[in-house]
Amino acid sequence: METVAITALDQEGRGIARRNGKIVFVEGALIGERVVVEILREKASYALARAVEIESASPARVHPPCPYFGVCGGCSLQHLDVAAQVAVKQRVLEDALWHIGRLRPGQMLAPIHGLAWGYRHRARFSVRYVPGKGGVLVGFHERKSSFVADMASCRVVPPRISALLPALRGLVGSMSIRARLPQIELAIGESSDGGEPVDALVLRVLAAPSEADIRLLHEFSARHRVELYLQPGGPDSVAPLAADAATLAYSLPDFGVTLQFAPTDFTQINAALNRVLVRRAIALLEPMPGERIADFYCGLGNFTLPIARRGALALGIEGSRALVERARANAERNGLAARTRFEVANLAEATAETLAALGPIDKALLDPPREGAVALVKALPDKTPSRLVYVSCYPATLARDAAVLVHERGFSLRAAGVANMFPHTTHVESIALFTRE
Repeated sequence: METVAITALDQEGRGIARRNGKIVFVEGALIGERVVVEILREKASYALARAVEIESASPARVHPPCPYFGVCGGCSLQHLDVAAQVAVKQRVLEDALWHIGRLRPGQMLAPIHGLAWGYRHRARFSVRYVPGKGGVLVGFHERKSSFVADMASCRVVPPRISALLPALRGLVGSMSIRARLPQIELAIGESSDGGEPVDALVLRVLAAPSEADIRLLHEFSARHRVELYLQPGGPDSVAPLAADAATLAYSLPDFGVTLQFAPTDFTQINAALNRVLVRRAIALLEPMPGERIADFYCGLGNFTLPIARRGALALGIEGSRALVERARANAERNGLAARTRFEVANLAEATAETLAALGPIDKALLDPPREGAVALVKALPDKTPSRLVYVSCYPATLARDAAVLVHERGFSLRAAGVANMFPHTTHVESIALFTRE
């Protein structure tokens, strides 16, 4: 045992210290703390450790309210004050932009943040039948383990969903296929008319439910007012248990649009913060009537329809044909079909020729997956777009792509900031504005 001083946090939320010239990653430690550590593993250039005693605590340290924190792998920062979490994430973004891209934004945008608890409208719960632990477990994986945490509540999903976890354990435990049901996916939306919340649960089933199982599922759906879906295969196999299942949707009131989605479609986990993020992205993009604006990785039209609502012609590009079809239907339902156009394209293989085939683009918005959009940014024309907004879920690939945009494609990094889309986790959502003279 020995004492170390923590000088930073890494992207997994571990404290960083130095010991005998070697970096030490310390589980459970925060910036500014002096902690007694137990070394778990020694490597040539670093060591892994855990804090066993806090000699000098950070003023930002708080008591984690969740009884499963430290065991459940769903959260890693509950012991850090929420405001401090945001500051850490902004530092992660700034460090990535500088160390990877050699860039500093002209302006750091004020962080976007919202509810700290009950914010998750999407979750993927693992299910395991473990007779030795009393039957069925439903929850997130244990930290750094394939085991499922034994949890009866969850603070980051809405309270009504948290209260449903014990009932879900009972439901699965009473089914004949309890050992063949590995996952339950949560998707929360609104009814398509903007009314009450709609809670949907997708049960991944590796064997056909019996007639008795189907009766149990119908009873559970009626009792708890949730829509149940069964998924025997891939995403295309998802089907509602009831023929009259409510349609899932979410609204963006600032733009007067409502987007329908299927329970396994990609939508943002934090619906409330997504509204604020879309508002900021559109403000930075400044769409004007008559402009032709590309929304790359458009999904359901989360940004495309707001762009069109501002009077621009919005071109949505997405790799998933199913999502493109739903985006077109959403544009039609919102009266925006005449100002939108959607295309299927593999943007990971974008070239100057494939982009040229899309026609002239005045401005662009990018919302790529974790892998980023390096092929796309390298393929952009020399003079257009004049303005580009990049929404990122991974600072390292944003920084890499930003370096291409600035050092090779003639853009300036005007502004950047973070959105605390996932409180109590180390996930960093960010947004950046690039312009050309």
